[in-house]
Amino acid sequence: MLFVMVRPRSFLALLLILSAGGMAHAANVTVLVRPGAPMFQPGEKPHGIEVFPTIENALDHAPLPPPGGRVIIRIMPGVYHERIWVPQNRKNVTLIGLGKTPAETVITAGHYAKEAGGTFFTETAEIAGNGFEADNLTFANSAGNVGQAVAVSVLADRVIFKHCRFLGYQDTLFANYGRQYYVDDFIEGAVDFIFGDAAAVFDQSEIHAVAPGYLTAQSRLRPDAKTGFVILNSRITLAPGIGEGMERHGREYVALGRPWRRYSRVVYLNTLMPAGILPQGWSRWGISDSYKTTFYAEAGSHGPGATMSERVPWERKLSAAQSRVFEPQNFLRGKDGWNPVAAAARLP
Repeated sequence: MLFVMVRPRSFLALLLILSAGGMAHAANVTVLVRPGAPMFQPGEKPHGIEVFPTIENALDHAPLPPPGGRVIIRIMPGVYHERIWVPQNRKNVTLIGLGKTPAETVITAGHYAKEAGGTFFTETAEIAGNGFEADNLTFANSAGNVGQAVAVSVLADRVIFKHCRFLGYQDTLFANYGRQYYVDDFIEGAVDFIFGDAAAVFDQSEIHAVAPGYLTAQSRLRPDAKTGFVILNSRITLAPGIGEGMERHGREYVALGRPWRRYSRVVYLNTLMPAGILPQGWSRWGISDSYKTTFYAEAGSHGPGATMSERVPWERKLSAAQSRVFEPQNFLRGKDGWNPVAAAARLP
């Protein structure tokens, strides 16, 4: 198992600890990392006392595959102005922020679609390696209200984010592939800020809208696909003023979602909803027959925004038995029997 401790350039030193071999008989190699040191060059391997000035540089030079099966990067508090990429061949990476809260360890950039050449060139962090985990970190896109600007793009299977914050405005989190589990997280944005076609469960999390818009834009392509977004045991919060004194069908509310593709699937289970939620719940996004193809459902919604009597007639109401299908141990289980709840519990 490989352990990497990283601090931002403003700190006096960075500590990198490499553990080679098995868990019980690990041979440790300690690497001290100082700010301002030169980058490792492509093909150069760490040995003895070496220096990694950025998270990405440390990632680039971790062994492939890691000796113990997983690369664990422990990140000291600070603001990291960089973009990180975990490619497909970089499996089983864990990033852990060492601050007291996720707000103390921030990975941030500010690219947006018009400047970068498209939405999918804007992400602060791109995760393509299966088995990725993150704990106690903030991922931010600081571009603001300038169009599409992704904070995190996840194109990997068996992914866990725990105690993390995702900050942006439009298209904050692109959850587009594989099985993903988000627990005790904070996700912020305004327009379609959770989007994509992963099978993703957001458990015990806060989804915060900073302006009127749409919480989700799920893009399931086929009616038999096992993908969709599940918001479970969570709460929606809104910036002050949203939904206050506006027309009930106006644009000053926040919708639970709109279909990016015809077979979009989103389920809210036992989620607290404030008064600024659009009473009808969902938007058709110009698809006149979306009620025939989407799967939008609720069970156990509560709070002032849970106006079930005013929801669109094509929303599905789930029974207790139907709701259990969307619990993380079931919805994300897959053929390999993955239990994301147990896996997340092993993180700090």
